[in-house]
Amino acid sequence: MPQSLNVNYSFLSKFKKHVSSSVVLIACTVLALIFANIPVVKEWYFSLWQHPMAVSVGGFNLFSHNGHPMNVMMVINDFLMAIFFLSVGLEIKREIMVGELSSLKKALLPIVGACGGMLVPVLVFALFCPADAAMQRGLAIPMATDIAFSLGVLSVFKTRVPVGLKVFLAALAVADDLGGIIVIALFYSSDLSWLYLGLCAVCVAAMIIANMAKVRAKSFYLVVGLVLWYMMLNSGIHATISGVIVALCIPASLKKGTGHYLERIRRQINKFPVIDVDDLHKTVVLTNEEIHVLKSIESAADKMISPLQDLEDNLHGVINFFVIPLFAFANAGIDLSQMSLGSLFSGVGLAVMLGLVAGKFLGVFTFSWLAIKAKIVTLPHGTSWKAFASVCVVCGIGFTVSMFIADLSYSGLGDAGVTLLNEAKLGVLCGSVISAVLGCALLSKTLPKEA
Repeated sequence: MPQSLNVNYSFLSKFKKHVSSSVVLIACTVLALIFANIPVVKEWYFSLWQHPMAVSVGGFNLFSHNGHPMNVMMVINDFLMAIFFLSVGLEIKREIMVGELSSLKKALLPIVGACGGMLVPVLVFALFCPADAAMQRGLAIPMATDIAFSLGVLSVFKTRVPVGLKVFLAALAVADDLGGIIVIALFYSSDLSWLYLGLCAVCVAAMIIANMAKVRAKSFYLVVGLVLWYMMLNSGIHATISGVIVALCIPASLKKGTGHYLERIRRQINKFPVIDVDDLHKTVVLTNEEIHVLKSIESAADKMISPLQDLEDNLHGVINFFVIPLFAFANAGIDLSQMSLGSLFSGVGLAVMLGLVAGKFLGVFTFSWLAIKAKIVTLPHGTSWKAFASVCVVCGIGFTVSMFIADLSYSGLGDAGVTLLNEAKLGVLCGSVISAVLGCALLSKTLPKEA
């Protein structure tokens, strides 16, 4: 298969997965808003997330932070989201090795766009948010682009969207996630414990050594990764970063090389007799030797897939249809009766909304335009400037990671923090919806018409 066709097939497969998951994500978001605003169930909804959780062996509780048990919301945001970031880290590593970030020529435009899409929203937030220390903690909220929602918008237009534009948006969202991970690691760490940091270093060293020793068992890295998560949870560095670290340590190569396993499959297949055309639909009872040969072929085929790609593929269903929908259901519930319309026209709500709607568009488009005009990069193949600008509007859909950073920014600040968090969530929801609707309207006008 030609390399370009292979890349397109890989992208289209990923595209379909994100599109289907975006529907589930929207449904869970709507349900969260309904549950949070119906008097009969709102008390149950908000109390549900405060129940303590424990996975205990003797006196040790895995879900404990500084000796205190974690509640349901903390397990979702700190543990399940670490699995989400493991998936993100695997995707970033694969894209850097063989995907749309694997060469400077491929990666430069999405990276340039992502840089603008992270910097300008921060500036917009700072400009429209009052100069209050607590409020300014949310500077990074409008930085992210949600890959599931944004690709879901493009899916509405099916074949009208050039593949180059889809690839640009997906690669930009991946680069955006990397920027978000760096921000979380640098700015959302506090009260560092050198003991736990040292134990974290031991876990990382063990995984690196195992990778170099050609240990390819995914179970080893996941078990050590679980230990790393607990140590990082109590170290002062946000626990979700452990998922990214584990992803970077997961082997991307095979133990004996692709050719070895291909040759083994060929040898085993040749042990089967040639079947006559007339016997193609006849059922044959296999001998024990033939069953053994088939199992050998299956084993060789499994070993041809690197641990990185195998784990990424296995995690897609868990992430897209359990972790992220559950995160949305737990975090998108905003009690609108406690808020006024003015929340969107001042303070954190306005700053987040404008950061996503205006900041993301201006940042992605301006930085990309400058790079293209300077002939550093080129416009994606098969598209126009108007269509490209329309996709830049879609980049303002910043749901999942924006919600996550909002929680990191304002949780733990008491009643004032709860108010700020709700305002930020409302800004994320409204900014994302406006970007989606406006992006759809513009794409409808600027994309080529169907033949």
